[in-house]
Amino acid sequence: MKAGVRGGCAERVESTDYLAVMDTVMYEHADGIATITLNRPESLNSMTTEFMDDLLAALTEVENDDGIRVAVITGAGRGFCSGADLSTMDQDPGADSSVTDGMDDHFNPTMRALADLPVPTIARVNGVAAGGGFGLAMTCDITIAARSAFFVATFGPRLGIVPDLGTTWHLPLRAGQARARGIAMLGGRISADQAKDWGLIWDTVDDDQLDTAVGEVAASLAHSSPDAMTRIRRSMQDAEHNTLSAQLDLERDHQQVLIPNNMGEGAAAFLEKREPHFANSRTQG
Repeated sequence: MKAGVRGGCAERVESTDYLAVMDTVMYEHADGIATITLNRPESLNSMTTEFMDDLLAALTEVENDDGIRVAVITGAGRGFCSGADLSTMDQDPGADSSVTDGMDDHFNPTMRALADLPVPTIARVNGVAAGGGFGLAMTCDITIAARSAFFVATFGPRLGIVPDLGTTWHLPLRAGQARARGIAMLGGRISADQAKDWGLIWDTVDDDQLDTAVGEVAASLAHSSPDAMTRIRRSMQDAEHNTLSAQLDLERDHQQVLIPNNMGEGAAAFLEKREPHFANSRTQG
């Protein structure tokens, strides 16, 4: 029995592979790989509170299914995610705190769940990633973009607001202060190749090679140790504020868990000239 999601509620089905269609997100899994497809193609997968709730439900499904070893997020149609759906927002500049309440209640919990997912994550960027969609793509561990895709931070010059959904955290850490400020303040379009050159994403490929490239990376991660991959994520994040001495201690603490669990199999596979088969363990705490 596999657990699925539909309309934000769990549904059980008799299948090894599973596809669930919520109102704004599709979720499927096969061979240890979960694929979450943002499904509002008519608006280039723009974000609403319902959209974020559906995305959170899909992420929760990944978290609760120990058979999942990697998650891929992509967009239906021509875009990855065009950011917030402005047509659903209150246009009154004197409005109450409904927008920030929506961030606290819907948007930010979803982004935190993605950042803390107990398996590695891949963003398959098949088109525009704008506004919050830019932040969504960067929150994934590995981002691979079609060469025709592009990224744009529309917040400041177009809307007069601060970039959100983690964008102000990722940009300076990946691109440096000068480029981060230019990206956020000028709002220019950044090509997929430029995003790769600036360290914003992992790789770009020709459009017709996107599925192959993402599939290869997903398969590689699916055969890795989820515990090791998520500890790598956390180690990289902690390095931004740790001293070298503190980071050495952190690495030791992770190794105290990983070496007994994984090193024997890794060494045996190396000596036997085969791929390792790590237990499907996840980081606890």
